[in-house]
Amino acid sequence: MKKAKICLMMIITIIIIGITKTVSAELKLNVLKFEANIKENGDMEVTELWNIRIEDTNTLYKYFKRDSSKFSGIENVKVTDITSGKNQLYTKDRFWQYHVTKNHYYGAMNKEGNFEIGWGVGLENSSATRVYKIEYTVKDALTKYNDYAELYWQFIGNGFEVPAKEVVGKITLPQEAENKEKIKVWGHTEELNGEIYVTSTNTIEFQLNGYNSGNMLEVRALIPTEMITSTTKYKDKEILREIIDEETRWVEEANSKRLRKKVLITSVVSIVSLIIDIVIIMKIKKYNKKQKELTQKYVPENNIEYYRDIPRKNATPGEAYRLINESISDITSVNIGRIFSAGLLDLSLKGYLEFEINEQKKKEIIIKLTNKQINENEEIREEKSIYEFLKNIKNIENGITVKELQKAIEKYPSKIEKLVENINKKISNGLKENELIDEKAKDEYSKYTSGQIVYFIVLVWSIISSIFVLIDEANIIIKICIASTILMIIIGLIKSIIVAKKINVFTQKGVNEIEEWKGLKKYMKDYSLLDEKEVPAITIWEKYLVFATAFGIANEVIKQLKLVYPDFENVSTINSTTLFIVMNTDFNRTFSSAISTSMSTTYSSATGGGGGFSGGGGGGRRPVVEAVDAKTIKNKWFIGKSN
Repeated sequence: MKKAKICLMMIITIIIIGITKTVSAELKLNVLKFEANIKENGDMEVTELWNIRIEDTNTLYKYFKRDSSKFSGIENVKVTDITSGKNQLYTKDRFWQYHVTKNHYYGAMNKEGNFEIGWGVGLENSSATRVYKIEYTVKDALTKYNDYAELYWQFIGNGFEVPAKEVVGKITLPQEAENKEKIKVWGHTEELNGEIYVTSTNTIEFQLNGYNSGNMLEVRALIPTEMITSTTKYKDKEILREIIDEETRWVEEANSKRLRKKVLITSVVSIVSLIIDIVIIMKIKKYNKKQKELTQKYVPENNIEYYRDIPRKNATPGEAYRLINESISDITSVNIGRIFSAGLLDLSLKGYLEFEINEQKKKEIIIKLTNKQINENEEIREEKSIYEFLKNIKNIENGITVKELQKAIEKYPSKIEKLVENINKKISNGLKENELIDEKAKDEYSKYTSGQIVYFIVLVWSIISSIFVLIDEANIIIKICIASTILMIIIGLIKSIIVAKKINVFTQKGVNEIEEWKGLKKYMKDYSLLDEKEVPAITIWEKYLVFATAFGIANEVIKQLKLVYPDFENVSTINSTTLFIVMNTDFNRTFSSAISTSMSTTYSSATGGGGGFSGGGGGGRRPVVEAVDAKTIKNKWFIGKSN
């Protein structure tokens, strides 16, 4: 069973790599359209319309491999940018270039002796979607025989390295035939995914259902010989029987290839589906067994709406945060700022830290450490990590401003990373030592949640795969396999979620304390709405604000305080510097922002602060298409039809 799991993950990895490779392509054709007009002298005037997405590219080009048996030359080259209807004809240069100036083009012989068209797009360090019209005349594109004139032209060569969503083409003949049956057409492509039609007595149309780079597309057509009135390419023989025999052989090979492909796809899908189904069935059996073993889910022994007291004397802000959010995971850098801010307030209340108001700048807060040393037996846990971090900040004994502390946090990302790690470790240890969380159950729960992620990935992969497979291969076996696999994945995912929810990660004691924290939070937020005869003492509000800061509701609690102490802006009135500072300083936002910035710097420091290379070493030029001798490629077909 372990081998089956490994095999399954390898398959998924390969598919993900393939998808990533496709997505990262720098060039992508939305539409590639060919319009070809055959002239009575055997020439072919071609217009190509490229709707293309371009990234980090300065030159596009296509070249035609010289082959006197196919054509004698390329003339009348033009390149026009017709993006958004602007119809800008590019400036023609006389000679071949490696990098073409923006808005310029050439049609010339390259260093290999092949004809090449290149044009400058000017997007070396940027991206855009452009629409180009490329025009040229293929001299002597048709060969005239006694019975027919033959066009055998490769519109896309194997050197075409840009995928396309849609490829379409239309060939217009110089005259109308007596009827459509007088015109014979065939199409060739490696992926066997195209169609070609005689759509009227003088038009041929073809299309590909999506195009992957590296595959050629060629058209072979026989038209009545009288349509070509003059040509330098004439052979004194009949060609129809020879071509039909050749094309028939290739059709049989192509159909055989289609059948083999269909069998291969069916076999692969069936095997993968079977492996996944077996793995999930075994998992479901384990889930059912585990579900029977699990005891009833713990619920609070007392339902509490409001709770006035701090639930546990030795509770820390981080522990309270984890409990009230019923979280088994470490606190992330996004929320760790709350715990840091709450820790500062708690250290102040316990006498290890003190806040002062700058006499010159009333809104500037000074933070400094006192002479009081932390007792090893005192249960302050994560606050101790914060205290140790503060001790290493320069001049903290004499006092630093909140802004200076913020800068110190941003300046030492590696120390902040270590601080966050220590805070989370201390919080987890505190929950464990106070018997609020069951570590064994926590580990088991984590395995289930990790498994759910795998289920989700496999489910998405199965759905995406089914879409692509069923487009071309809609046989009943594949449909059944895919449907059964998706169904089994969904069942396995649901069963995993049900079992995970029944696991008692928090002990009964922990569940009871969670209820009390929720009651306290509600009490702090709703105090002014309650019919309370006694106003809690300042010392109680100070303690409340430590946890309110950790919960992210400090501003809401401050609103309650303003109702209790209308003259709250006068520090002497409320007789609490700490309370005054919290009511007039957004500690949460200040330190959350600094810690997030610092953590971000830690994770990206290995990059050297630079960006990606672009166009170095002669890059930026994109070879796109090669026209080569079609007869050298066999067994690469798409269906030819007459409508």
